[in-house]
Amino acid sequence: MSDAQFHVRQLNTEDIAPVSALARVVWQATYPALISQAQIDTMLSDRYAPTHIRSQLDDPAHGWWVAQQNQALAGFAHATMNGADCKLDKLYVHPHTQRQGIGNTLLHAVRQWARQQQARRLWLQVNRGNTQAITAYRNYGFRIVESRVFDIGNGFVMDDYLMEQRL
Repeated sequence: MSDAQFHVRQLNTEDIAPVSALARVVWQATYPALISQAQIDTMLSDRYAPTHIRSQLDDPAHGWWVAQQNQALAGFAHATMNGADCKLDKLYVHPHTQRQGIGNTLLHAVRQWARQQQARRLWLQVNRGNTQAITAYRNYGFRIVESRVFDIGNGFVMDDYLMEQRL
């Protein structure tokens, strides 16, 4: 993909399969050094199942956005509201389109939505070994507030930092 302009919009049902495919590309480029292939496959099949994403589109507590560049999906974001907190659950950019402002623009869309939902805090979980993402989130104004290990079942855990920023 080139440095052509991109645009961000809300996800629609036609985007579900491309989001699932892009998630696999990004995860395979990022996570094999951090977690097992079995955990990658399990998490992808759970978090990116078309029925799961489709159900979130109908739920006002969830927001989804996609970034397109040259008619192709370049990135996506998902956030969910819980009281006065908004969790940035997913923010992924295709490895070939990183460092072009796509992640920042997706994050801006999430922040705007969170503020419209009256959120006071935006938070996320990031794998403690994912130094590239941690650096990016720090540059976006997040700070590490906690380190936790989450048991996600099937013998898998997530060893994450919790990061946050006030809105």
